[in-house]
Amino acid sequence: MQQGFLLTRHSHDNGDQSEITFWLSTPDGPAQLKVKGEQPVCFIYQDDVPRVEQALSGIESGLEQANVGLYKHYEIRPLALKSFQQQPVCGLYLPTIKAFHQAIERLQQQGIQMLENDFRLHDRYLMERWIRGGVVFQGNTSQKKGLHGSGFTRVDQARLKGGDYIPQLKVVSLDLECSAKGNLYSVGLYSDVISLVLMIGPGEDGQNTLFEEDGKGGEIRWVENEKALLQALEATIAELDPDVIIGWNVVGFDFRLLNTRAQRYGMRLKLGRGGSYASWRESRDDSNSGFITIPGRVVIDGIAALKTATYNFASFSLESVAQELLNRGKLTEDVDDRLATIMHDFQHNKLKLAAYNLEDCRLVWDIFQHTRILDFLILRSQLTGLELDRSGGSVAAFTNLYLPKLHRAGYVAPNLPGGGGLASPGGYVMDSLPGLYNNVLVLDFKSLYPSIIRTFKIDPLGLIEGGLHPEQAIPGYRGACFSREQHFLPGIITSLWQQRDEAKRVQDPVRSQALKILMNSFYGVLGSGGCRFYDTRLASSITMRGHDILKQTTEWIEQKGLKVIYGDTDSLFVLISEAGDRQTVSSEQADQLGNELMREINQLWRDYLSNEYGLECFLELEYETHFTRFLMPTIRGQDTGSKKRYAGLINKNGQEKLVFKGLEAVRTDWTELAKELQNEIYNRVFHDQDPSELISSLVAELKAGQRDHQLIYTKRLRRPLDDYVKNVPPHVRAARLADEINRQQGKPLKYQRKGRIAYVVTINGPEPVEYQQSPIDYQHYIDKQVQPIADAILPFVGLSFNAIIDDQMQLF
Repeated sequence: MQQGFLLTRHSHDNGDQSEITFWLSTPDGPAQLKVKGEQPVCFIYQDDVPRVEQALSGIESGLEQANVGLYKHYEIRPLALKSFQQQPVCGLYLPTIKAFHQAIERLQQQGIQMLENDFRLHDRYLMERWIRGGVVFQGNTSQKKGLHGSGFTRVDQARLKGGDYIPQLKVVSLDLECSAKGNLYSVGLYSDVISLVLMIGPGEDGQNTLFEEDGKGGEIRWVENEKALLQALEATIAELDPDVIIGWNVVGFDFRLLNTRAQRYGMRLKLGRGGSYASWRESRDDSNSGFITIPGRVVIDGIAALKTATYNFASFSLESVAQELLNRGKLTEDVDDRLATIMHDFQHNKLKLAAYNLEDCRLVWDIFQHTRILDFLILRSQLTGLELDRSGGSVAAFTNLYLPKLHRAGYVAPNLPGGGGLASPGGYVMDSLPGLYNNVLVLDFKSLYPSIIRTFKIDPLGLIEGGLHPEQAIPGYRGACFSREQHFLPGIITSLWQQRDEAKRVQDPVRSQALKILMNSFYGVLGSGGCRFYDTRLASSITMRGHDILKQTTEWIEQKGLKVIYGDTDSLFVLISEAGDRQTVSSEQADQLGNELMREINQLWRDYLSNEYGLECFLELEYETHFTRFLMPTIRGQDTGSKKRYAGLINKNGQEKLVFKGLEAVRTDWTELAKELQNEIYNRVFHDQDPSELISSLVAELKAGQRDHQLIYTKRLRRPLDDYVKNVPPHVRAARLADEINRQQGKPLKYQRKGRIAYVVTINGPEPVEYQQSPIDYQHYIDKQVQPIADAILPFVGLSFNAIIDDQMQLF
């Protein structure tokens, strides 16, 4: 028995039977596992068996004679399984993947319903054997030699089961440089053992040149032309033999372009292990994205990986992320016009271009190291069975965990809901009481939705079984009843919860974050029409239970003479001093009260759930924060309190911190001027200082042109420019103007597809920063950036923005 970790999986037909190929990373190097003869299967209702047999027989189906024999080896096998509607089902087995798909198509034409007919053969194979990431395997072993000295272990007649092996993956960072038209210039490759740039240039083909730039060394391997560059890349990848290739937009840009350029020369890129080819597939949903498959190797895009781990940046450009995480960026004087620099350097300074190319590779490598994102993806794979390069995938993760348990309980899963399902209620948001307050405590429920699932046994199987015996079940919402004994999701949540507590105890943030994301995804999965277990009663029994929990908790708190001024999803904001000096309640006193409330409410919930439902309580209220000052603003232009918008001042161990939620300072589409003003004005008001002079001075400096550098808007273009037809927002107008000037000057068009535009608003409308021609419209910034921030807080201290500005004007 040997151990390994899954890299890639694929299934295809080999003659008259199927073949599944798994590539693994093992302690002894890469291994290729072959599993032959697995039969694709789906499920049909027992009552439909005669219709299925007739449809597949070819007798009256209108099939051509050549295709009649396709189905002759199918098998219909009675099984001890049933649907959620309690209908018994049979398994329909076919010998090959092609036969399976053709049979499915034929049955669909006949209007015959099937269940679980949309699983890929290799995914079902892994799922039913509880294989998630780590593998234990055995079989007939032989050693194979690969290209350029690489080799691997071949295992035929492989047998696999789940394991817990954590791999030490071989990784290489890849980045390419090209012209505006996509002509390749160079490909950089960087790892802990190589710093190499393959470049088209004057040197003898295959000759190497050492170089050093800013104290960082590297090597150039010269090639004669673009085709030779692609061939050199094939040879270098085979020589390095990485498990993982990383990059920045490496799939959507680098590998898309490599595939396109290879097609130009009639090439198929031989980048996979065992001399196999890479294959490109366009996305059906997005014309600007696609998928790269390289047998034995995983390609991981840094942007997608960080988003999967819930990282959030104002911009996901490599420059922006590197500056934020590493405090350094690209090797170029002009980041915004780097394409022109790249094209110039390719003609006139190839060593400089090589250094630039290699530094991009290093930046990606260092970002991966800094965030430990590969560790996160490995752990996610071990927990869920998802591929390392899978972005999103919460539905697939849930299915991987749940379906094998469901089958062993005697059920098959339903199909996806028609029409995408119905919407379920969102989280609880209570009407707020606007005001400027002293001493507000924040209490929130730890992982509220997962704890509701655990406590009230919310579960797809439990919903079915509970409906069969409602008198013994736990009541849910919208007619739901949940079985007290037959369920899986509460146990899955409990296991993940315990693992996360342990990860926190040993200070393993990567593991803790992966477990948190997985636990919190389950509510969204159950409320998603893209999940086969979707049922509006499931999601509603979570969110509506959450509503009632916050309402009941509010009632208990207010019975103690305190006031809840706001509640949001899992948090309550409790006012503990009506008026007076904010120092009358010390931080110690506030913490003591917060902890007392936490303990009392938790005991009330334990008693209530035990007495009312006979349930163990997993709800856990935590004392989170003490705001010494707190502002709950109104909706702009109204007296009604806003929602999901507030600001507060925290004093922890003598260190003060301003906190903003939903206000301008945390939004990426507000200027630096607005963010600075908001911090300053709130800081003064929270310390009982008059902000009038601050506002007057800022407006005067703004009008005098002293703040121009803080007036830049930065906005992402989420669609190609030509897609904006009816509604053309300011940032699109600025991007169109920029590219029109680029076109006139013969420069590359920067904004046609997507990107991020920096612009200012002038007296002639929005203009890109790089081509600003008109004077800035200062009144726009006063009206749209300064006044809204001031008006959110000034009325609570008896001031008015207009009055302050009018007083200023009277001085002149």
